[in-house]
Amino acid sequence: MSVKAYQRKLDVENGRVELSHGAGGRAMAQLISGLFHQAFGNEWLAGSNDQSAFDVTAGRMVMKTDGYVISPLFFPGGNIGSLAVHGTINDIAMSGARPLYLSASFIIEEGFRFSDLKTIAESMGAAACAAGVYIIAGDTKVVERGKADGLFISMTGIGLVADGLDLSADKAKVGDRVLLSGSLGDHGVAIMSKRQNVAFQTEIVSDSAALHSLAAAMVAAGGGGIRVMRDPTRGGLAAALNEIALQSELGFHLQESMIPVKPAVAATCELLGLEPIHVANEGKLVAIVAPDSADAVLAAMKAHPLGSNAADIGEAVADDHKFVQMTTDFGGRRIVDWLWGEQLPRIC
Repeated sequence: MSVKAYQRKLDVENGRVELSHGAGGRAMAQLISGLFHQAFGNEWLAGSNDQSAFDVTAGRMVMKTDGYVISPLFFPGGNIGSLAVHGTINDIAMSGARPLYLSASFIIEEGFRFSDLKTIAESMGAAACAAGVYIIAGDTKVVERGKADGLFISMTGIGLVADGLDLSADKAKVGDRVLLSGSLGDHGVAIMSKRQNVAFQTEIVSDSAALHSLAAAMVAAGGGGIRVMRDPTRGGLAAALNEIALQSELGFHLQESMIPVKPAVAATCELLGLEPIHVANEGKLVAIVAPDSADAVLAAMKAHPLGSNAADIGEAVADDHKFVQMTTDFGGRRIVDWLWGEQLPRIC
């Protein structure tokens, strides 16, 4: 008579992750099949192999890897899971590519609640599904208590960019327009409000979103007139434009009054001594566009739900110092650098 080995059911409602769930045995297989496969289920994962094979069509491949660590893990408008999917998709989309597939690596701290992990995984599956992208491979590791801040996620994405499209910061030219897809600082302020336990009359919600359809609409409208696109995440718009300035060896002049910022975000930044131009975003992009294509690209942005508040906020200029300057609402000009993680504002 055979004796069936006892296997404890995964208690998603009340259970917590144990070290055995990362040890490669039956408990780990149960976690992967009972939680991650349920959230991400697709034909590639169903094979239960250590890798996934997929077909590609003609074109150039784009690949991106990123790590996601955030506190708190849950915030208004999303969580670390949806953020990981959106962030990886957006980095691929900024090349003009169509995102295709994602892989996810989880580092989970012992004692992490299964219910929270399930919520995060389901939000990842939902975000990927909404974007028409599949999570087809992954890895799970469990570390001892105190060795991780609850949960870390690393994601790799692959996309396909059409032949002839080559977006790069070094293609920017004097006179190019700076187009911004919407209001600044929503994500960063949403995170800070939860982290600092600051309450507002109206809750500020993260702008976390997948931008690939917006980017595709812009490319369709502007084609080769789009020099480069960036999503202004860490360091905000200031960091993104300073990176482009260094690569292009140009400067940028911005008009503060043209930069959209929600009143609640502006008020919070003033309270915390911050400027929206330095605050992180997860659902916005900035594009440097040739002058003769700028109107068409801006119109395409405004016609898209994720670009309805898009604006032309400035231009590329010849500048040996490669400064990003902003004409302020009171008529002065501020030079803002964000290099090597330092904020160096000057008034002139």
